[in-house]
Amino acid sequence: MNIIACYKWVLDEQDIKITTGSLALDTSRAKGKISEYDKNAIEEAVLQAAKSGAEVSTLTFGTGKAKASLKDALSRGPEKAYWVNDEKASTADGYVTANVLAAAIRKIGSADLLLFGEGSSDVYGQQVGPRVAALLEVPAITFVSKFEIQGDKVVATRTLGDSIEQVAVKLPAVLTLLPEINKPRIPSLKQVIGAAKKPMQEFKVADLDLPAAAVEPKTKVKSLLGFVMKRKNQIYKLDTVEASVQALVAGLAKDGVL
Repeated sequence: MNIIACYKWVLDEQDIKITTGSLALDTSRAKGKISEYDKNAIEEAVLQAAKSGAEVSTLTFGTGKAKASLKDALSRGPEKAYWVNDEKASTADGYVTANVLAAAIRKIGSADLLLFGEGSSDVYGQQVGPRVAALLEVPAITFVSKFEIQGDKVVATRTLGDSIEQVAVKLPAVLTLLPEINKPRIPSLKQVIGAAKKPMQEFKVADLDLPAAAVEPKTKVKSLLGFVMKRKNQIYKLDTVEASVQALVAGLAKDGVL
């Protein structure tokens, strides 16, 4: 059995600064990292492989900067890493990313189980996993909080707000995983050093035989600004507590909060 965990290389949000006044994002000092949700996908792939004897690979679509992610991904347990290296990733939306990943999976060959985080920690569109499933014409199970492989099928528990649903589908299949499914490991120094010896394979979008329209994004970001909460800092200090509370309630009602 082959399991592929797909992930996205994103900017570390704690390194992103908001420019005072213009609210423009300053990413000049932001380092990259594997999307937090996708770390769960990699971890679960390795845990499931330990039970079933499956072979685990990782797959990512990114610019040249994503090369730094390969060693990190492999240090978490997978045996091999695949990387579609192309500058088109910098403007790719869910449509383009899904097309590229699906084509790469066909290029790689057989994949019995494809694991994704429920969304990326930057865009969080929650589209890529289901789109890949549709392109590959395999079933998809989303919002998975736990699952197990039983022979030629996977049985998964979906957590949907205030309800829980159990679903079984035949392999191959795509699963998108919720963060509570596991706690991603912190690789040891030995695992980090060992990752450098594991095989890594690089593709270009041109290698995937995709039509030009497949890598033309449907959604284009024109601008991206930070959000800063503006506080009124209005203090009510009247003669009595009751009067202050009444003034506060009246102010909230005037602003439409109540």
